[in-house]
Amino acid sequence: MDENRQTDRGGIRRSPDRPAGPPNDTTQTFGHDSDLSFVPFGADLTDAELEAIEALPGGAALLIVRSGPTAGARYLLDADVTTVGRHPEADIFFDDVTVSRRHAEVTREGAAFEIVDQRSLNGTYVNGERVDRAALVNGAEVRIGKFRLNFFVSPVDLQQAQGR
Repeated sequence: MDENRQTDRGGIRRSPDRPAGPPNDTTQTFGHDSDLSFVPFGADLTDAELEAIEALPGGAALLIVRSGPTAGARYLLDADVTTVGRHPEADIFFDDVTVSRRHAEVTREGAAFEIVDQRSLNGTYVNGERVDRAALVNGAEVRIGKFRLNFFVSPVDLQQAQGR
């Protein structure tokens, strides 16, 4: 490891001239590749989460934070473009140095959703693979910084897609 770097909790490397205090305007990188391992979550949704998914109207989707500082948070995706990042004006605001200020966008066209990385430092991952752009399917795992989320589409749209 570089002698001029210090490692703090969580394996995040900091330059010696950067204080270890509160987050600033710089995105910190992950310490090593094992931080990005993909271990899918099971179908262990709470009753409240299942009810929220069942209540989704057509053309909408839900992101549920499965791990990270805001585990359990739910974000409704019902706009054509939803911004994700550390910028205070992001639609989905993740206040963590592993997230870029303008990290990603979730776009909607009809009932189809896609995630588009905005040249973030730590990248955007779907089902364990780093992506620049990827279609989101029901149950997909999205990783943004240290946040792991699951994506769920409206049951109405899911039934229509399956031809029911």
